[in-house]
Amino acid sequence: MTDTSLTLGQDFSAPSYDDWKAEVEKALKGAPFDKKMLTKTYEGITLQPIYTRQDWPAAGDPSGFPGAMPFTRGRTATVNSQFGWDLRQVHVHPDLKAANEGILTDLQRGVSSLVLKLDLAGQAGFDGDAAEAADLAGQDGLMVYSVDDLDQVLAGVDLKAAAVAVDGGAQFLAAAALLSALWRRRGIAAVEARGAFNADPLGVLAANGALPYTIDAALKRVGDLAAHTAAAYPNVTSVRVDSSPYHCAGASESDDLAVSMATAVAYLRAFTDAGLDVDAACRQIAFAYEVSCEFFLSIAKLRAARKIWSRIAEASGASESARGMAIHAVTAQRMMTRRDPWVNMLRVTTAAFAGAVAGADSITAKAFDAATRPADAFARRIARNTQVTLQEESYLSKVVDPAGGSWYIESLTDQLARTAWARFQEIEKAGGIVAALQSGLIRGWVDATWAEREKNLARRKDQITGVSEFPNVHEKPVEKPDFDLAGLRAATATRLAAVRQGGGSIDAVTAAVSGNAGALAAACAEAAAGGATIGALAKALAGGGGVAIDAFPHRRLASVFEALRDAADAHKDRTGALPAIFLANLGPIAQHTARATYAKNFFEVGGIQALPTEGFDKPESCAKAFIDSGASLAILCGSDPQYEEFVAAFAPALKNAGCTKLFLAGNPGDKKQQYGDAGVDDFIYMGCNLLETLRATLAHLGVTN
Repeated sequence: MTDTSLTLGQDFSAPSYDDWKAEVEKALKGAPFDKKMLTKTYEGITLQPIYTRQDWPAAGDPSGFPGAMPFTRGRTATVNSQFGWDLRQVHVHPDLKAANEGILTDLQRGVSSLVLKLDLAGQAGFDGDAAEAADLAGQDGLMVYSVDDLDQVLAGVDLKAAAVAVDGGAQFLAAAALLSALWRRRGIAAVEARGAFNADPLGVLAANGALPYTIDAALKRVGDLAAHTAAAYPNVTSVRVDSSPYHCAGASESDDLAVSMATAVAYLRAFTDAGLDVDAACRQIAFAYEVSCEFFLSIAKLRAARKIWSRIAEASGASESARGMAIHAVTAQRMMTRRDPWVNMLRVTTAAFAGAVAGADSITAKAFDAATRPADAFARRIARNTQVTLQEESYLSKVVDPAGGSWYIESLTDQLARTAWARFQEIEKAGGIVAALQSGLIRGWVDATWAEREKNLARRKDQITGVSEFPNVHEKPVEKPDFDLAGLRAATATRLAAVRQGGGSIDAVTAAVSGNAGALAAACAEAAAGGATIGALAKALAGGGGVAIDAFPHRRLASVFEALRDAADAHKDRTGALPAIFLANLGPIAQHTARATYAKNFFEVGGIQALPTEGFDKPESCAKAFIDSGASLAILCGSDPQYEEFVAAFAPALKNAGCTKLFLAGNPGDKKQQYGDAGVDDFIYMGCNLLETLRATLAHLGVTN
């Protein structure tokens, strides 16, 4: 044994950034450092390959202490609770019995709170048996139209232990009334009720393109609900600022933040107009952000959100204790794929990990098949256990802001906050969120970013594993459940008929429309407790007019490629086989395997099956194998020296054998004209437009999407 310390670091001089850069430039062998080593985000932020203390001057502790201004490091000074963040899962199954079974299973196995989303009929203000609901009932949500329905969905749930949030879309007052009525029915004291009413009419306007009432009416109703909630339920929030309509449409993270802040400011004004003081108003707002598998950017996004909101709340006159932001993180819809959905498990894990590291108060992890179907028991189990594992085995909830102090994360957080703040100021200068939505200002930003994303997707600068990289053309799709919607609607009509026989006056709702702040929400809750349905409440709340804008489209990154795969599969259904391309591999495997693998991956992204072959030394044997394959397309795969030697003979042989379009794998450089003269029609290589080539190839084969 020895007391001598081993200090290897003292034996080496500390390299400087310039020393490191000099070594990197040697390794790049003349390639430009900025082009190879720097990356730009869609916000225009330049990401460095390495960060040092010069990138984040920590003097004065600019990120503050957790639980204190500017709240970058967290809303509280400690971890969320001894149990960690809130595991909040969404339930949308139209069958109330099946939904209840899923809810109970979730709660028994780790989920701590619920989001109950009404179906499209309820969100539109119709009962499930209404004629107007024929194509809406049971779609994308629960068939809940009365407090009896809600009671059935939550049968066996301890409402003192589990927080419940409702998502009623444009009918947020009616949805809130049903939940309030259920708390009353179950004997839940106001102080014991926990949950959220999730009102967000401006988000609904962005997502759907319309509201059934005016903007003024929307903001007045939001203010009314906030006033009622603040007075009646100390542990419930009335509003959820949900930026998902913009994120799903392709917005950059900074624009996503800016829009959410402008929306929150509009609600804050509505709350104070309804008589709430600023502190009470701030406490009525929760924020929902989508987080993706862009791990570090997602962490920085949530940290930046807290920083920006604390400054807005401070400028609005809120005390420091009211400036902390409550954040609900949701794994992003736009990153989810229908093809190879199993990879979504990894995406969701990464996104949920980012949300936890960033200090989200609650997290929803989407099921891996969320882009395809309502989650079944297996999909819910995987989503649930992803979070349970992150909490209980990875211990992510045991440390406050584990990314704090990282030069990279701190720098990225600050840059993202500054970029988002500039965008927020543009919205406010344009007249606020409503004016910016109606003028198309925000839609223009989002569409411009999406256009840039499409270019990067087309050239695989942005890659999607299992879709634009490493596709499996023989994968089996996940099975979709076969709902008996007709039967569910018939059962709904029977339930509603019984409810309506019990009465449920809505006269007080009609009278309260022009009453004091808080009176309308209270009257709705009273009517719901008496049996009033969603449809009856919506009718009583209906007023003249409405508002419409161009809805923000729902976009998934993978959808452009999935459309090609869908077309190829439809071709297979018609003909019995996928469209195919013959791999004309040249010489020994060591010389052609790299480009043959690249070519296979390239074409199978579009559902064009690559037919494998051995290497060919003679054009005659290659041409015969091509004819035997039954393909009409071929691609030459080999090394550059092989191309110089063999293309002149192999290309004409394949064309004479009936090849209608011949490709070559690799960038031909100055040989393009020479190879074209020999019969090569097109070239594929890193950086070429994958999407454009695949679309043209499928069209050549008579396959359209």
